[in-house]
Amino acid sequence: MIRITRAAAAAVLVCSLALPAGVATAAVPDRPAAGAPAQAARAVTLPAPTGPYAVGSTVLPLVDRSRTDPWVPTADGRALMVTLHYPAAHPGGGRPAPYATREEARLLAEQLGPGVSGDVLARTRTHSRTGVGPAPGRHPLVLLSPGFGVSRWTLTHLAEDLASRGYVVASVDHAHESYGISLPGGRTLTCVACTALEGGVHGSVVTSTRAADMRYVLDRLTGPEPVWRYADAIDARRVGMAGHSIGGASAASAMAADPRIDAGINMDGAFWEDLPAEGLRGRPFLMLGTHDGMHLPGGQDATWDRTWTALDGWKRWITVAGSEHFTFSDGPVIARHFGLPQPELPADRAVAVTRTYVAAFFDRHLRGLSRPVLDGPTPENPEVRFQHP
Repeated sequence: MIRITRAAAAAVLVCSLALPAGVATAAVPDRPAAGAPAQAARAVTLPAPTGPYAVGSTVLPLVDRSRTDPWVPTADGRALMVTLHYPAAHPGGGRPAPYATREEARLLAEQLGPGVSGDVLARTRTHSRTGVGPAPGRHPLVLLSPGFGVSRWTLTHLAEDLASRGYVVASVDHAHESYGISLPGGRTLTCVACTALEGGVHGSVVTSTRAADMRYVLDRLTGPEPVWRYADAIDARRVGMAGHSIGGASAASAMAADPRIDAGINMDGAFWEDLPAEGLRGRPFLMLGTHDGMHLPGGQDATWDRTWTALDGWKRWITVAGSEHFTFSDGPVIARHFGLPQPELPADRAVAVTRTYVAAFFDRHLRGLSRPVLDGPTPENPEVRFQHP
């Protein structure tokens, strides 16, 4: 999906293996595809959530001043931007939630190619609303971490769907690890980490830093002085984490570092840290990836084989035929809208499969619900293959 710039190419490849087979062949063309300009003039609309709840949304800017930012040590602490999606008490009310700031969208659009307008991308229509209260009760919390170079809002369709099913979802932007993160006051952070990794910094710096980021977010959402006014809506005894690319690898690192995270998902990311000798202390983990030479057993990314062996609790290794690296994000919806080359798996199926298996995993392990779709292949999802049955 992303046209990698020369400055960032090595960093993204090293950090998240963002160019497996299928992505390289789907590089953005120099000119928009035929018919793309007319389509691209309209705003993108994300797929509607499938759960019974309306969805609320709010943005929380956070700064952890107890740590030095590894990418910009002179910064005033470690800045994080968090979008909360949550089950809303009532449909309607409030205001439509924005997708991204214009500057964030512009900076990502530069990577997507000349056929993509940052202004149009920023106007993407979501299905959540700001200024609305949460549904009654206490809801499990899911943390989301995006891929390297992209922002938290590239996981919005998944966040909204989980919220509509009754989860509070905290999507986190990590300072200086995205092409653009807008902070309050109009300042925008760019990808300093891209240059650092290109210069030889190991990807484990990203995953360990993100693990600390998530610890801080958990503290601020569930601790004695929560930053969200509706923090009582979160059930701190039921916490999961999922991420795309290096965000998925960070889920394993965060679980190893923080026993409060009960279950984790890696969506197509290379693991940059080995699990400790005790594994994840019996906690469940799902590896969800491409069905190709990268993330099949014995594939190019040997970290999946190594991590699979180290996982000591409930585990699944699931691959999706026809998918590519960005299948597990908003990428397929954006690519289809702007006429960018797409993989074999249609965008609607990419969205449905990602939502189905992520929600089923958290339903099973945070709510104790039976989800047979996790037990093996089903006729409804013929693209999904179970490895190591």
